[in-house]
Amino acid sequence: MINITIVAGARPNFIKIAPIISSLIENKSKISYTLIHTGQHFDKKMSDTFFTQLKIPKPDINLNCGGGSHAEQTSSIMVSFEKELLKNKTDLVLVVGDVTSTMACSIVAKKLKIRLAHVEGGIRSNDLDMPEEINRLLTDSITDFFFVTTRNAKKNLIREGHKKNKIFFVGNVMIDTLLANKNKLRKPEFWSKYNLISGKYLLLTMHRPSNVDSIEKFREILNEIDINSNTFKVIFPIHPRVKKMFINQKFVFNNIITVEPQGYLEFNFLMKNALGVITDSGGITEETTVFGIPCITLRDNTERPETISIGTNELIGTDPKAIAPALKKLFSGKWKSGNIPELWDGNTAKRIVEIITKIYS
Repeated sequence: MINITIVAGARPNFIKIAPIISSLIENKSKISYTLIHTGQHFDKKMSDTFFTQLKIPKPDINLNCGGGSHAEQTSSIMVSFEKELLKNKTDLVLVVGDVTSTMACSIVAKKLKIRLAHVEGGIRSNDLDMPEEINRLLTDSITDFFFVTTRNAKKNLIREGHKKNKIFFVGNVMIDTLLANKNKLRKPEFWSKYNLISGKYLLLTMHRPSNVDSIEKFREILNEIDINSNTFKVIFPIHPRVKKMFINQKFVFNNIITVEPQGYLEFNFLMKNALGVITDSGGITEETTVFGIPCITLRDNTERPETISIGTNELIGTDPKAIAPALKKLFSGKWKSGNIPELWDGNTAKRIVEIITKIYS
């Protein structure tokens, strides 16, 4: 029997572990698993809702390591995770994505000489100003088995000196979750309140420091979106950290409507029915690509270039003045159509479990 410890700590992680755990349950005669929630995202709307909607079993362990600076959170997770691994032996630690929990738990596993698998390994923005890029580089530098979303990610790892036989091109687990739930999506409670109509509103998400940490920059971005939205409502599910700034500055806009963070099913309903999405997220650019929804990304780089070369995403940079031309292009109906990248077919988790089973057979 193979024993696997799965680590999740933040909203993107929950989306990625859901299909993996589902596939593991189907193979329970061969693989047992322990699910550890680090507590990095401890807000119910950023955590509990996702476990419920995506039917993820209750974590076996919650380390309750939320809050604090990057260093405080990293050290707290490492201390708690080490105690857990010493208490309960495992054959493999499986981490997903690129959040603080991913990096912290990877280091602990390798210090204890436990094999490490990284789902979504190899993606690179080449921007060390992003905490996520540092997490990716550190995690991949000590990973034993890589499960990659694209051939480009595989090339990145080979270029960095990793052995080809440790890299497995399996596809995208986020898309497994998206396809498994596409017929379960539901209108958020405020849909009727704001008289939303499919294809007649925009969806906005922002959380990156480069866009929101400067009050003036944040204000200018929102103002450019507001005045160039063609009177369309702009639905803005607001991150708890960003919400404080929004309230403190008493921002008021004509078309931007702030709402609480949404559950997975409600958020993706909003995405699927929007005319377009404006974001600085990486994962959302993958989901819009699969839905065929135009995506305007407020970043200077991306670790997911296939969403641009193949999908519906376009980078416009972080200059607020680039927003007006992008929205003009969207409203004129001239946005590019896209395709779905290779192996983003809903079967990635099954491939991962099959490979792990073979490795340990």
